[in-house]
Amino acid sequence: MLTLTKNVNCTLNTAGDGFWSDTAKAVNITTIFISTDYADNGETEFGELCVYFDPDTWDIDKDGLIYTDSLFEQELAVLLKAMGVFGEFEYSEQGMQGEYYVSFDCSSDLIESAKETFEEEVFE
Repeated sequence: MLTLTKNVNCTLNTAGDGFWSDTAKAVNITTIFISTDYADNGETEFGELCVYFDPDTWDIDKDGLIYTDSLFEQELAVLLKAMGVFGEFEYSEQGMQGEYYVSFDCSSDLIESAKETFEEEVFE
């Protein structure tokens, strides 16, 4: 399996309009991780994009899950484009969300474009 990682130090905001949180605030982002272990749903290949955040700025026990927050997803799209990463992504299912990261399904196109600027590591 090939994984792609990019350490970042930036802030994304939440609108407080997600299914699991009504908290609107700034969240410090530390790492973006992409798994190239594609899944195939019969129509298209996709991977997992995980956006890791600083738990001092977002506590899921207090703030809830960022999952489905519209502003967070919009600002992530802007960040990825600024990094030269293009392709589709959307929140993965609620059960895929982590204590320290937000999980998205991402297209194979997004993964391919991330290979240009992210660090690669191979796991066997």
